[in-house]
Amino acid sequence: MKIGYARISTRDQSLELQVDALKAAGCEKIYQEVASGAKTARLVLDDLMRNLRAGDTLIIWKLDRLGRNLVHLRQTVEELKNREVTFISLSEEINTTTAQGMLFFNFFGMIAEFERGMIVERVNAGLKSARARGKLGGRPKGLSGKAIEKAQIAESLYRDKSLSIRIICSQLGIGLSTFYRYLRHRGVEIGSSPIKKVITG
Repeated sequence: MKIGYARISTRDQSLELQVDALKAAGCEKIYQEVASGAKTARLVLDDLMRNLRAGDTLIIWKLDRLGRNLVHLRQTVEELKNREVTFISLSEEINTTTAQGMLFFNFFGMIAEFERGMIVERVNAGLKSARARGKLGGRPKGLSGKAIEKAQIAESLYRDKSLSIRIICSQLGIGLSTFYRYLRHRGVEIGSSPIKKVITG
């Protein structure tokens, strides 16, 4: 049985594109979920995984719709393989029943790992830059010492413009509202475009 899984991050987005592609690929049943990409709990995906049987085929529109991160993605695909469930990602043309499909899957995993390394390097560079430039002045009201350091890093990375706000928030472990609160404490002028980048990205 061909089973599809479609996911969007917020209800402002639409599942139609993914669902149409999955139907065109022959999916007889499609699980649909609204959940953030970084969210640990995905009840619909958990239900789907419980109901898969040997010989089934799980089809997704794109790799980033399935895994929370690279590790979770690879673990999920490995579990599917062990349970004799075929995995297909339409956008990347990955089919784990073929040697070429597994090669492409491993290749994309290497690229994702490389990109993650680049992000970490940029965050570390932002930390060094913030520390090098940082005159703390006094502690802004409502921020702990640790938050002050994060606020400095947030400002440095925001001004550098090499990372999206979503990635900055993810690496610092903060939410969007906290990110903007940090920038306000640092006296940074905030335009409207960064907000759009996070919501639609």
